[in-house]
Amino acid sequence: MGTRHTQLALGEIRPAGWLRRQLRLQAEGLTGRVEEIWPDLGPGSGWLGGPGEDWERGPYYLDGLVPLAHVLDDAALREKAARWIEWMLASQRPDGQFGPESNDDWWPRMVALKVLVQHAEATGDARVPGFLARYFTYQLAHLPGRPLTEWGAVRATENVLAALWLHARDPDPRWLALSELLLEQNADWVGYLTGDELITGPATVFEHRTHGPNVAMGLKVPAVRALLDEASGRGGEGGYARLTACLAALDRWHGQVHGMFSGDEWLAGREAHHGIETCQVMEYLFTLEQSALAFGEGALGDLAELVAFNHLPAAFDPEMRAHQYHQQANQISATVAERRWTLSSDDANIFGLEPHFGCCLANMHQGWPKFVASLWMRSVGDDGLTAFAYGPSTVRTRVGGTEVTVEQTTDYPFEETVRLDVSVSAPVRFPLRLRVPGWCRGSATLTVDGEPHPLAPGADGYAVLDRTWSGGETLRLTLPMRLRKERRERGALGLRLGPLVLVAAVPESWRPLPDARGLGEWEVVPLGSWNHGLYLGDGLENWPIRRTPVPEVPFAAATAPVTVRGRGARVYSWRIEDNSAAVPPDSPVPVGSPLGDLRLVPYGCARLRLAELPTVLPPRR
Repeated sequence: MGTRHTQLALGEIRPAGWLRRQLRLQAEGLTGRVEEIWPDLGPGSGWLGGPGEDWERGPYYLDGLVPLAHVLDDAALREKAARWIEWMLASQRPDGQFGPESNDDWWPRMVALKVLVQHAEATGDARVPGFLARYFTYQLAHLPGRPLTEWGAVRATENVLAALWLHARDPDPRWLALSELLLEQNADWVGYLTGDELITGPATVFEHRTHGPNVAMGLKVPAVRALLDEASGRGGEGGYARLTACLAALDRWHGQVHGMFSGDEWLAGREAHHGIETCQVMEYLFTLEQSALAFGEGALGDLAELVAFNHLPAAFDPEMRAHQYHQQANQISATVAERRWTLSSDDANIFGLEPHFGCCLANMHQGWPKFVASLWMRSVGDDGLTAFAYGPSTVRTRVGGTEVTVEQTTDYPFEETVRLDVSVSAPVRFPLRLRVPGWCRGSATLTVDGEPHPLAPGADGYAVLDRTWSGGETLRLTLPMRLRKERRERGALGLRLGPLVLVAAVPESWRPLPDARGLGEWEVVPLGSWNHGLYLGDGLENWPIRRTPVPEVPFAAATAPVTVRGRGARVYSWRIEDNSAAVPPDSPVPVGSPLGDLRLVPYGCARLRLAELPTVLPPRR
């Protein structure tokens, strides 16, 4: 296991470049305007003292609004959040309970605790620790007689994280006892995911342990257990092995070509026509970030970048005015139609305000800002800084009382080079850990002030520069990206370039829906054929890669900042089944159609795409 980490205070990391533009799109799109257009988050919300929705939607929304406001340093967003937080803090009753009196479910309060912790981290609000202490005292008194049920009984890790946050500031053993009680009442996720009960194909009935977002949260159990064991003075070894065993089992039975496991809305097997719920994307990314704090393994950063740079943008239209409920790896249309979801309505993959169910509209806000807030972490024991993920940004923090700034200038993941400029208020020694992704281990290079520097990542995937920093140092980290294949069933393939999943882009036509709600609702239909296969006879190394400046809207199909000119041919036998692409035919597919160019772009840029394709065998000449 690698070095344990703690999170930097919310607001110490600011996005720059294309990443800031992406978050501004979010702030000016659904996140910034949802209160105006969705009654569940309007003034009548139960989480504002009104008679309206009183369960999870208010806390879900704040769980993204609060970090977005602070990583962007946006006064208007902070003001929006403050109204909700002030009501929440004022709602606490003498016995410690808080929130809408019309609903006493444990689950939505777990999300509210996450909100208050982030608020306190960003603002230093001294009211929050006492508030949490009173509520945790209430929980200790009532959980034995009113234990967790339903959603709370599979998502208790969110509550434990807040209890551990308080314990780090108020080492009262009661908060550890509460954490143990919560985990005792939680589902045995490790046992389920690594045992013989895990289903091996699409779920056909509802069960909490097969629900995609629940699974994404349940994967947090090994990390939370490890953090609790450490706080309790126990060894807690083996947590990372348990997490990797869970991930391996999910990949075996439900892993898809792009690196996530299916869930539409239940676990759905490995085929590319099955989808992934937007809530699942958000929760899985958060789980990876929290697991990295506990285990310090660079492989978790590899996985987090895969989610953030591919699945996260794919869940929205390019300008973040609308979202999907389900996204498909092989998505040849996004229309109102019957598809083979495990559970969902016909509108589940249109881009709209509230397709299928409103949980994703409430919960879609946390992905981008929490990713920014996790780009850097602080290593425990030596007060070092660790680059968990890469992207244009600036971190300003203190190391041993000394002001330290690291400016990251890059268009990564659309380019290979990351420049890091270090500034300090006085010379200070600390280790700087740079993650070397597994896909370029052995080929990555580093220079310090223009001079080559040895880059020898350890078993945890991090290269360590432990030195006295005087300020003015410039580091250039180059992470070479080569096309590589992902093998699938029946000989099908996926392609990756660095942390980007590449897809065959299908020409798109965005068709507005009548009587659209919110900021707009669209079906997306193809403007050309989609059923192509890959021809590998020329060698992937000969496929040209073209990089252009990242546009104002970073994830749009027409202006994708990375394109690859691949080779392929039509596969006429590959047809539509249940309004989705059928499973790819057995490869290689003999074809009579001529070879031609295939435009390959990042997964997150293409809302119509083929991520898993058969290979083709052209006729002999």
